[in-house]
Amino acid sequence: QVQLVESGGGLVQSGGSLRLSCAASGRIFSIRDMAWYRQAPGKQRELVARITNNGNTNYADSVKGRFTISRDNAKNTVYLQMNSLKPEDTDVYYCNADLRSGLSLSFAIYWGQGTQVTVSS
Repeated sequence: QVQLVESGGGLVQSGGSLRLSCAASGRIFSIRDMAWYRQAPGKQRELVARITNNGNTNYADSVKGRFTISRDNAKNTVYLQMNSLKPEDTDVYYCNADLRSGLSLSFAIYWGQGTQVTVSS
């Protein structure tokens, strides 16, 4: 069974930094894109950043220049370095991965359980 487990969330002051990690485990054959989303209560989940398996990235306009997504393919892990954090970055952050498990012939999207990021003013 495939699992995505996030870590690194917490409380930080405005202007501070946090680094989120998300490790995929289980019988994984291949991972294509990995991404970070965020969601506030009552709002739709929105894309923060995405990275392909060869390292191409794209970001939401609201985080460009402040957040950096990266991945370690050997560890099946994606990271989100968040700098110059603002109170409006407060959300639950979710990672996802487009992957093929060892038990499947097709790719599917898997989600982590979410990690809370709170930025105080």
